[in-house]
Amino acid sequence: MRLRRLFAVSAAGVAVVLGTTVAASAAANSGSAVAPDSLRALAANIGLRIGTAVIPFDLDHPDYQAIAAGQFSVVTPGNEMKWQVVEPAQGTFDWSGADRLVAFAEQHGQLIRGHTLLWHSQLPDWLTTGVANGTISNAQLRNLLHQHITTEVSRYKGRIWQWDVANEFFTDSNPSTINPNDFWVSHLGAGIIADAFRWAHQADPHALLFYNDYNIAGEDGTNAKSDAVFAWLKQMLAQGVPINGVGDQGHLDTQYGFSGTQMTQDLQRYASLGLKLAITEADVRTFVNNATDQVPTDHLATFAQPYEFGQMLKACLAVRQCISFTVWGFGDADSWVPGFFTGEGYATIYDVNLNPKPAYTELQQDLRLAGSGAPHRVPSGAGR
Repeated sequence: MRLRRLFAVSAAGVAVVLGTTVAASAAANSGSAVAPDSLRALAANIGLRIGTAVIPFDLDHPDYQAIAAGQFSVVTPGNEMKWQVVEPAQGTFDWSGADRLVAFAEQHGQLIRGHTLLWHSQLPDWLTTGVANGTISNAQLRNLLHQHITTEVSRYKGRIWQWDVANEFFTDSNPSTINPNDFWVSHLGAGIIADAFRWAHQADPHALLFYNDYNIAGEDGTNAKSDAVFAWLKQMLAQGVPINGVGDQGHLDTQYGFSGTQMTQDLQRYASLGLKLAITEADVRTFVNNATDQVPTDHLATFAQPYEFGQMLKACLAVRQCISFTVWGFGDADSWVPGFFTGEGYATIYDVNLNPKPAYTELQQDLRLAGSGAPHRVPSGAGR
């Protein structure tokens, strides 16, 4: 999904607001040391990586920087590795945003999830226009994609931990199938997905290569999409396609039902194929008063939102092959949700003023228990 930022004030005003409302939070996370009760430190106790999506704007504000560095051990570029951004004009590249985020992650001992190489959205205009008017043939389109993947993966060879190679190819229907109307599939056939994995592996044999999608762990209340993705992955692995993992985006909405048990079962099923797992874009949205303040209109949502975050994390914790859990932006003011779902928001783990929400505490408590277990009870005197 596209990471968006919604502010009702100017950039200068944002800096003032953030500087005055989250001084304590920034102070707690400043410096090179990671706080022992941070999400990052608690997750490290069990070998899990906890991550967030970041855009360069975040790094212009010390308060965002401090939380991004102090709370998370993985960084996903929200937009800066998408084709539209890195090659806005054919043959003209702009790696500045991606380079900045990679440098930030390396400076703070974080790993990087590359996002994303093959997707129908956020493609450069010169590419889609050329295909539409016939100046780019299907054969040329295939060659351009091969070149794009090879160029980008090679540039960051040895520096990217996980790549979202292919993103959102399956339909939401029941039964679910690879979408025949997808931009890439309609022009190059479904086999282009496997080719993208092969090309990425050739460019960096050591990077973990993921298929990434939403509603593939029962989030929509059915297993139709999960069944289709599982069957396809099984087929691809049998053909020797170098797929290392599955990324479940984990975009939830409190107005719909959600089963953490079903998610756990689906993640375990993918793991049975020998694949690694990652929750890649976790957020939980609900109805709010407006896009600026993002106060839930139903007080029960303030309980449901952290509960569903916790259910997702618990599902990941229950499956040893789940190696990372990434929230899609950590502050509500930074979230893509209000700009995409009218009347909804409150989707992340920090509020619009960067104060940690109950969802943050829920994740923190779950990670603490996962790392050390519940403390033993004091002597009860029973049996005397």
